[in-house]
Amino acid sequence: MKQSAGILLYQTDPLRFFLVHPGGPFWKNKDLGAWSIPKGEFSSDEEPLSAAIRELREETGHVLKPDSDFRKLESVKLRSGKTVHAWALEKYVDAENTVSNTFEIESPPKTGRKLEIPEVDKAGWFTLEEGLEKVNEAQRGFLLEVRRLVEDS
Repeated sequence: MKQSAGILLYQTDPLRFFLVHPGGPFWKNKDLGAWSIPKGEFSSDEEPLSAAIRELREETGHVLKPDSDFRKLESVKLRSGKTVHAWALEKYVDAENTVSNTFEIESPPKTGRKLEIPEVDKAGWFTLEEGLEKVNEAQRGFLLEVRRLVEDS
């Protein structure tokens, strides 16, 4: 079964979350429920936290130190059956300076016309309420778990 790993960056006072919006024609006009934590697939021989740090760098251009104070969150299963492993880290990054890697797709399909599109076309910081509306439904638990961690500390 496929697995993804990602990082949920957050800030406190007020509590805010860093989320990304996927690039490409399919996602262009989708907003609510379309955003995600920066994440991506990893192979069975790759350590999940290392993959999560790599994916955040690839999708946003922001670099994290491997020895940062990551907090493991409960994994979630997407409708597709894919499992998403996530870690939370209290850290600010400038959403305006997000630079994503790109990939190539055929668009429109079966035309032979290739488009190079960013994996992430925008990023932003959102309050819990905004984040719960914007983020993919299966990932809402990540935001709620961070809220509990912050409230308990």
